[in-house]
Amino acid sequence: MTDYFLGVDVGATKTHALITDAEGNLLGKGTAGGGNPTMTSYELFGRVVAAATWQALAQARITMPQISAAGFGVAGYDWPSQRGLTLAALDLLELTAPCDLVNDAVLGLLANARRGWGISLVAGTGCNCWGRNQHGQMGHMTGAGNILGEYAGGSELIARALHRVAYAWTGREGPTALSDAFIAAAGAQDLEDLVAGLTINRYVLDASHAPLIFDCAAQGDAAALELLHWAGDELGVMVITVARQIGVQQAAPDVVLIGGLFKGTPSLQDLVEASVRPQMPGVTFVSMQAPPVIGAVILAMERARRPAHAIRQALLALQTQAPVTF
Repeated sequence: MTDYFLGVDVGATKTHALITDAEGNLLGKGTAGGGNPTMTSYELFGRVVAAATWQALAQARITMPQISAAGFGVAGYDWPSQRGLTLAALDLLELTAPCDLVNDAVLGLLANARRGWGISLVAGTGCNCWGRNQHGQMGHMTGAGNILGEYAGGSELIARALHRVAYAWTGREGPTALSDAFIAAAGAQDLEDLVAGLTINRYVLDASHAPLIFDCAAQGDAAALELLHWAGDELGVMVITVARQIGVQQAAPDVVLIGGLFKGTPSLQDLVEASVRPQMPGVTFVSMQAPPVIGAVILAMERARRPAHAIRQALLALQTQAPVTF
């Protein structure tokens, strides 16, 4: 009898499902919209996961009872108290096989860390950090952003950059190239119009404008450079904190970098590394090569007590030969 494994990566903007056999061969995949239940609802989360999963099942030409185990990485799934609601929303799948749930940030770690453990650091629209040690112990930040004092996602970077622009207008600080960049992006007439428009929501600048900060920093703007150094320090503190939680400061962990901010120039990775390496000299920074949904399949196989290391290597080898695309 062939074993089949289902992995699902549920993000804020998209959901991916993948089905493989025990050797890691890709059999079916599906995609749907965002399903973070804390941003929408658990009902919508369940429907989104079902839509992506049913596509994958149809492509694999199997039925749900044939699934041997499933793994789900869910954006917004941060606390044990959410487990019951999350599993209840998955009842729509009529899944009878064992399954496991993790925060979606963990999937990038499972798919890309060379030994299957280490730390995942997310810097995209928001920021987050999760870790897993050699014994399976998990550690994490709150994932609540500036509400609970965790900074350096795109949203926080833009907020800090707007402070600097406002300081330039009031004269609290000197001019910054960020002002002209944001005036152009917002379509404002000048700096005063921009500042006034921001106060009454006539203009809105959000995380999607974070690349402008990198552009200004690349031109040598002092305020923009200071913002990126601040972001590197904040993200570095997250890595060190989670490493301390799971006891891997001196164990040479991989740190998997996830999110669009790590693609910018100047390199945010270099700034994070400068913050982390003095306290964790053996750390290795790893870029995302395999998509997170591969980590969801690995989670499913671990739930079925398959030899994780061999499976991971097989999946990554197949990913190299024929990358999973959606």
